[in-house]
Amino acid sequence: MSTQRVFIARLAGCGVFDPAGDRLGRVRDVVVIYRRSDAPRVVGLVIEIPGRRHVFVSIGRVTSIAAGQVITTGLINVRRFQQRGGEVRVLAEMLGRRVQLVDGSGQAVIEDVAIERNRVGEWDVGQLFLRRPKTSASPFAKGPTTFAEWSDVREVQDPASPQTAELLVASFSELKPADLATTLLDLPEHRLIEVAEELSDDRLADALEEMPEDEQVHILNRLGDERAADILDAMEPDDAADVLGQLPEGRLEALLELMEPDEADDVRALLKYEPDTAGGLMTPEPIVLAATATVAEALAVIRRHELHPALAASVFITLPPYETPTGRLLGTVHFQRMLRYPPHERLGTIIDDTLEPVPADTPAAEVARILASYNLVSLPVVDQAHRLVGAVSIDDVLDYLLPEDWRFGGDEHDTPAPAGASS
Repeated sequence: MSTQRVFIARLAGCGVFDPAGDRLGRVRDVVVIYRRSDAPRVVGLVIEIPGRRHVFVSIGRVTSIAAGQVITTGLINVRRFQQRGGEVRVLAEMLGRRVQLVDGSGQAVIEDVAIERNRVGEWDVGQLFLRRPKTSASPFAKGPTTFAEWSDVREVQDPASPQTAELLVASFSELKPADLATTLLDLPEHRLIEVAEELSDDRLADALEEMPEDEQVHILNRLGDERAADILDAMEPDDAADVLGQLPEGRLEALLELMEPDEADDVRALLKYEPDTAGGLMTPEPIVLAATATVAEALAVIRRHELHPALAASVFITLPPYETPTGRLLGTVHFQRMLRYPPHERLGTIIDDTLEPVPADTPAAEVARILASYNLVSLPVVDQAHRLVGAVSIDDVLDYLLPEDWRFGGDEHDTPAPAGASS
């Protein structure tokens, strides 16, 4: 009789702790190996440690697994996880697989997998939570569910019926974009593309923005031109310009032609600038208002949920037109300054005209120096006619200055070490 049973979908995202109760990371997957006659054996966990690095923790170093937490011995190897031959990741590869019930009652799809601890302390795959084909023609209906032991099913080996990625996408639904990007890049190649195809345009665009440019290009190339154009439409213009700048001229133009005209125009404007300049780093969509607009109107614009926090910190006041390239830049009104004035106050009366804009050809290093020197989160960028063409924010500069692999923790700690030291 099993003394412990934990379903993997509930375990994903749970905290991993050392014996002293210090948090080491979060569970991202469970690794198993198949056996000839018995249920698959659990060999370890994939956990995410600080720096968003995914590492492997042998099941032998796990002292307790419950639905809410995992306790380890406290020592882990912080070398980045690399899947070995014969290993199968439960969330990434097993969920969504189609199985045949050996009692002859038909097929079903694996929606969750339980692991169980046996009498000798080893963890094996136990019950499967299955969903049978739906019996109603309604698009909102789902098939009935059932539980089965591993010995009660046989996996369907049918290349014409690839396993669905819907369940895996659902398990990623609460991940932040940066965490989703890391998780996607750790998937096997074929599974990565399946999941990318299943994700919504906005969700995939958010994840791509957190990836290195070569990975962005690779994924977009695998998705086909029309879907790639839809993803580029959903990305921030500066991020879309960065990835398009890595493509051959012919494909770049082909994708721009497939994009929405307004989005493509913004990207074309950014591609005119060198990538290591203010123009190459900026977003062409800052908040721009007239001097006659009120504080209340400005705060209403800032409250829009889709605005990046760094861009929402300031409103730029210009002469008409109010879309980049605007009329002449008059100055900036900072969010904190607006809070000190009544809602009916006109922005033109509280402009900060001491903040000098930077020309579009200003080197990125100089932009970083100005932001640091004056404790700013964004700077207006102007052309030779002093028209506002965009704004460069502190996160844009950090993305440029940090090493390419900063999101994934680099490789400087690829040696065994106490887990507490990696926190």
